[in-house]
Amino acid sequence: MSPTIVILLIAVYFVILVGISRITERGANNNSFFLGNRKSPWFVVAFGMIGVSLSGITFISVPGAVANYSKEAGLVATGQFSYMQMVFGYLVGYFVVAYVLLPIYYKMNLTSIYSYLETRFGYWSYKTGSALFLVSRIIGASIRLLLVASVLQLILFDKMGVPFEITVVVSILLIWIYTNKGGIKTIVWTDTVQTGFMLASLILTLFLIGNSLELEKQGGLIISIKESGYSQIFYFDSWLSANYFWKHFLGGLFITIGMTGLDQDMMQKNLSCKNLKSAQLNMVSFAGILVIVNLMFLVLGALLYMYYEQTGIGEHALVTEGRTDLLFAEIAQQGDLGTIAGILFLFGLIAAAYSSADSALTSLTTSFSIDFLNVEKKERSQQEKTRKITHILMSFILMLTVIILRRTSDDAAIWLLIKLAGFTYGPLIGLFFFGILTRRSLKDIWVPIVCSLVPIILGSLWYLTNAGLINWFGTYQFGAELIIYNALISFGALFLISFSKSKNTNNIEPDRKITD
Repeated sequence: MSPTIVILLIAVYFVILVGISRITERGANNNSFFLGNRKSPWFVVAFGMIGVSLSGITFISVPGAVANYSKEAGLVATGQFSYMQMVFGYLVGYFVVAYVLLPIYYKMNLTSIYSYLETRFGYWSYKTGSALFLVSRIIGASIRLLLVASVLQLILFDKMGVPFEITVVVSILLIWIYTNKGGIKTIVWTDTVQTGFMLASLILTLFLIGNSLELEKQGGLIISIKESGYSQIFYFDSWLSANYFWKHFLGGLFITIGMTGLDQDMMQKNLSCKNLKSAQLNMVSFAGILVIVNLMFLVLGALLYMYYEQTGIGEHALVTEGRTDLLFAEIAQQGDLGTIAGILFLFGLIAAAYSSADSALTSLTTSFSIDFLNVEKKERSQQEKTRKITHILMSFILMLTVIILRRTSDDAAIWLLIKLAGFTYGPLIGLFFFGILTRRSLKDIWVPIVCSLVPIILGSLWYLTNAGLINWFGTYQFGAELIIYNALISFGALFLISFSKSKNTNNIEPDRKITD
């Protein structure tokens, strides 16, 4: 596919998004930017959240993680469908979010969910929770943007001699253009359109590759996948293995609670629904669909590796680059699937990546404006100005972080994100659930120290173990359960700085509202 066609497709795509933003931003103010005036239809939010939850990482890294490649061992089906074990954990986690966390947020009428911590524990707990989110979401959004920017660089901008840094700047500038005024009110609708693009791309690509492999002659798609050697889901053989079922399942449960239920990005969309019942209906329906879509991405992964084995296309990604998450891009662009496959890949990738990145930028703006700049307490004339400046600041931070990650990390994006989530969201889970499950109060001034030391200590142990510098855990392999260790140890450490009070400290503060 020629660079001219790629640029034209990207231009058309963003014209559509900007058109949607121009419609939805009419009469926009801080209330619509932060909460969409609480008028978002639950079914629209649910559909749009699919794209946000999956992102460009799922679109590329999940299919790539079905197998691994090394020069020594060649192609090895290491991951297979083991990621589904984590997805089943996600499913349970979404019910916890819907029926434990959402009722609290709606009862307190929150805009920033971290305000709960101020009511429950105090000022420093509140700031710690918000800071943990900001760090987590900046890193997570940057990893997602890094992946899509790297692919665009590979298939387009390298050929044009455009530096990677320019690719990143343009990518984030485009997001800023259609989110700077409407905020969450715009995001709810643009994410819905982008999710539609992504799912259409996924389904049609499955059809094209399956047709190219002539799977109907091999008994059909299901039988071919089953006999491919890439389709094992459950791993119960050894609890020491990183793929062990309960590590994935419980890790997935905790990741959902942290990265969805305690994440301003994901919760901001739920809080834009008109009431709690609508938000819960959105969350439950979204969870069920997400299981099916993740399974489809793993099927795509198996087909990609089967296609590589049959045609040899994808060698540059696997052998030269050593990146399984670039296999999809190479096959779509250079295979014999036709131009339509390249177009589908491009639209699907951009839709998946930007549906996540745009909402991340909006939620970062919301959290920083409310939690650190106290925008609600400013004069009406200053509120919108503060929010717009913050939006620009967060855009710049994302640009800088993506460029730094590009130069310092070569991990497959999905696993890099999961590892980092364990260290940043773990203490956040411990802090929130200490407030929910106990009636004890905390020595508030100590909370930032505890929530910083726990991930630093555990992260150091994990790094030294992986680097072979210590061997305290024998053959035990750390996996998705890192977030559990961080959450439980944080919970225990918080207990050490807690004390009992005779009166109920779970008071709910009066309604908080944004000034129009």
